[in-house]
Amino acid sequence: MRRSDGFRFVVVVAALVALHFSVRSRLGDDRIAPDFLLVAMLIYAMRAQPGPSAGVGFLVGLLRDALSPASFGAQALAQTLVGYLSAWGKTVFFAENLFVNACLFFAGTWCRNLIVALASGQLKGGLLGWELLVWSPLQSCTTALVGVTVLWLFGRHLAIRLSET
Repeated sequence: MRRSDGFRFVVVVAALVALHFSVRSRLGDDRIAPDFLLVAMLIYAMRAQPGPSAGVGFLVGLLRDALSPASFGAQALAQTLVGYLSAWGKTVFFAENLFVNACLFFAGTWCRNLIVALASGQLKGGLLGWELLVWSPLQSCTTALVGVTVLWLFGRHLAIRLSET
């Protein structure tokens, strides 16, 4: 990895964080809008080991919990688990393919939403079913689309190898 790759990575992550707080609210319903913070965390997890990825996930979760104190701790738990498992899964599945990365973004978003819904205890019965079977897959698709677009545009600048197949 070149010295400038770290700087480029920070610029792309900072852009994703800025998009999350400036553009996401204008993209429609929060239940289906892409999660730019999760994309940034998963891109970090593609480059890092499981331990540091869990730490970054915990920090992102605390940031999100601070913005919604009604279920404090649910996001921190969810982001920590998703950060750890995505970094571990990357090493198992050799995520050098855009389709595999799209699946990683999709699964990470859906699992995060599942953990938050169960840990917060705010959704029960039919609302939980709607969240997990309708809204969460829609948000997972939009987040995966954004994640794949970022990797396609900036993958070589992020020191993430993508195979041609």
